Amino acid sequence: MSTPQAKFDGLAGDYDRARPRYPAELFQHAVASLPADRRLTVVDAGAGTGIALEGLLPQLPAGTEVHAVDISTDMIRIGREKFPQVIWHQGTAEDHLGTWPAGSVDLVVAAQSYQWMNREAYVREAARCLNPAGVCLVVQNNRDHAAGGFASAYEDLLEELSPGYSRTYRSFDIAGELSAAFAQVERRDCRWHQTLTVEEFVTMSSSSTQAQRAVGAVGSVFFDRVRELCARYEDDGRIRLPYVSEAFYAVRPR
Repeated sequence: MSTPQAKFDGLAGDYDRARPRYPAELFQHAVASLPADRRLTVVDAGAGTGIALEGLLPQLPAGTEVHAVDISTDMIRIGREKFPQVIWHQGTAEDHLGTWPAGSVDLVVAAQSYQWMNREAYVREAARCLNPAGVCLVVQNNRDHAAGGFASAYEDLLEELSPGYSRTYRSFDIAGELSAAFAQVERRDCRWHQTLTVEEFVTMSSSSTQAQRAVGAVGSVFFDRVRELCARYEDDGRIRLPYVSEAFYAVRPR
């Protein structure tokens, strides 16, 4: 059985190069609501290679103390190279939050990593370590398979070849889970497109756990099928992939 760390061991380079970034406005909204009268403390939980930090750090005021935690040594290695000013930790997000004193953090961010966590424990620890004016932010990019075309056809392929995969695998009630520990939860979303060359899309696909499960089941046949799919939908060698990015802002711990 694979460990959480093993999900991304050896994939960090492809992950960092190819994964979609997050719309800056989703971070701007969170930072705008933070206190302006003191030095802030921020924790990026399940930070990976720091993809969320790329969008978050430019929004933070000078002097903010930023911590990042991830389970994977490969992810942390790349994250440290990109952001040496961030304090990096290895471990699970929920365990790391448990080390912070109550009320000592201003912003806790989980970007895409929320799906892999012990979510009940994470939400509980986030509410405990945040100060009363703090924000717990969950943000994720979702391929918009409802738009049809290539996005839907790729989901068909994953459901066919990746054991146990369903395009609805992240369809849990994030707002409801956050509401168990927070008095107020707001949701915002942003629709956009990522344009990739065929090779860039194949690289992005290879960095996902769903694709790796497919490779484990059918070997190189999976990427042969991905390339065949790209050939049907590419325009001048490029794939246009629609996304819905959504963010949940939880405030005022109960």
